[in-house]
Amino acid sequence: MTLPRRHVLRLAAGAVGLPALSRSAWSLSYPVRPVRLIVQVPGGSAPDVIARVMADWLSERLGQPFVVDNRPGASGNIATEAVIRAPADGYALLLAMSANAINASLYDNLRFNFARDAAAVASIGRIPLALEMNPSVPATTVPELIAYAKANPGKLNVASTGNATPLFVAAELFKMMAGVNLTHVAYRGEPVAIPDLISGQVQIMFGVLPSTLSYIRSGQLRALAVTTTQRQQVLPDVPAMDEFLPGYEASGWYGIAAPRDTPAEIVDQLNREINAGLADPRTRQRLADLGCLMFSGSPADFARFITTETEKWTKVIRAAGIKGE
Repeated sequence: MTLPRRHVLRLAAGAVGLPALSRSAWSLSYPVRPVRLIVQVPGGSAPDVIARVMADWLSERLGQPFVVDNRPGASGNIATEAVIRAPADGYALLLAMSANAINASLYDNLRFNFARDAAAVASIGRIPLALEMNPSVPATTVPELIAYAKANPGKLNVASTGNATPLFVAAELFKMMAGVNLTHVAYRGEPVAIPDLISGQVQIMFGVLPSTLSYIRSGQLRALAVTTTQRQQVLPDVPAMDEFLPGYEASGWYGIAAPRDTPAEIVDQLNREINAGLADPRTRQRLADLGCLMFSGSPADFARFITTETEKWTKVIRAAGIKGE
């Protein structure tokens, strides 16, 4: 049977539209199976707990399990590459962290470009740091510390948890902006570094507030400044570093990313649900208990934030001549 030419063209046009229609319909039904939320750090850490809070919320809202999958190693690059190489279908997500902005210029041999190869989905929040000091150091303010460090170059040891961590780059930014020479001592984690800081084996650390707040309140450590641009409610009498070094800001941040080319419908759906979670009183309280300062926005907002953070830490890393280990 010979079909009229007009009918053949109509069928052909419909066939061309099928992939796009199928893709759109498929993404609108998302999710239809469990979703993996891949985390760059071991279980039990603050980022891991933040990931689990958001996974619980998304599971409740979207009716499918969001399963946290911890893949630590290589300063977060193992987990990041696993997501970037995954199918762009929304079933492998990354808990993006400040390490992703730091690593972009710290490592020369990365097989991916995070800003290019990942789709920014939604921001979650920041965790502030504090410039903490052993009380034996004869300084009670940031200007006094800077003056003492300049008079005693290299005498003060500053602890960190390694090159690609907020603790390390916060110290490097301080050294660069204050013009001081501090000796870096790397630890495998804050729980290992804190006892040495309390005992005086190291004198300074830019510590994560939820981990060290009790030691500050007990007087075992002295907090000279918080690293956010404004004072924090948990330490209202401790100034922001920006009050002494204008423009200084360093904190851990978290958000959700997906592989590039993930359908916009899925990205937008996840963004809406994550923002709803950040507005939910119960979820907000769970995150606030971790010291998380929540900030929300569109996928484009988060993408711009990542670009800004990457540019900032690139300048610091190159000025300090830091290389990835």
